[in-house]
Amino acid sequence: MADQAEIQDAWTAIASAYDDYVTSSNMAVAERALRRVELRPEMQVLDVAAGSGALSIPAARRGARVLATDISPTMVEQLEVRAREEGLSNLEARVMDGHSLELEDDTFDIAGSQFGVMLFPDLPRGLSELTRVTKPGGHVLLVTMGQPSELEFLRFFIDAVTVVVPDFAGLPVDPPLLPFQVSDPERLRDELAAAGLMDIQVETTNHRLEFRSGAQLWDWVTASNPIGAELVADLTDQQQAEAREELDDKLTERSGGSAPAVLNNTVNIGVGTK
Repeated sequence: MADQAEIQDAWTAIASAYDDYVTSSNMAVAERALRRVELRPEMQVLDVAAGSGALSIPAARRGARVLATDISPTMVEQLEVRAREEGLSNLEARVMDGHSLELEDDTFDIAGSQFGVMLFPDLPRGLSELTRVTKPGGHVLLVTMGQPSELEFLRFFIDAVTVVVPDFAGLPVDPPLLPFQVSDPERLRDELAAAGLMDIQVETTNHRLEFRSGAQLWDWVTASNPIGAELVADLTDQQQAEAREELDDKLTERSGGSAPAVLNNTVNIGVGTK
């Protein structure tokens, strides 16, 4: 298991690209998730492993008082820039490890994480911390990727690389990579229950992503988390260029030659009450 410094460095290394390519594309699913917890103005909201604000920014736009935390100082800086540009004075960001939140018990109406805690090496501890800082009667919200087979962005990416590198290993499955440790809705439900939450609801929904080029899809995947970049770290520059060309062809086929191409991806929205 990587230590805190290694995890922090890995996320800091991709923070600028994450902000450029990923954050805005994840805001629509955040809006759907926030409707599930009946977010209202002036509620106290915590976003753990917030990145540069895909969940925090929509919550603050709706009038909540938001604290966003992330292990990467650069992610926090990017988030603060976004908040300033939108005039969101009700959003504060701090550097913090979600495995050990420096926050009081029973503080937030909603404590959530979108595509963040699902990546934790110790996910039960991360969920326990979310639960600890939630007020009695408040909600814990977790948005996670669905099964790898139900993620078109990933299938397009791996298929393109495999065309160029036929012996490409692809995704490890036993054990699964961290992004998929709660991709099964029932596993997510079980983890929420193990954290002591009640009235648990897990919904699967479609995360619709649009891509105009193979380069854009390549950048999105490799910036989405450190594991994405690691998958293709051994490819030469030439192989990467050829894979992007393959992605161009696949996206053109999907769109019928009229960009953007729409890729459909299953995500889980889990909600529990403390």
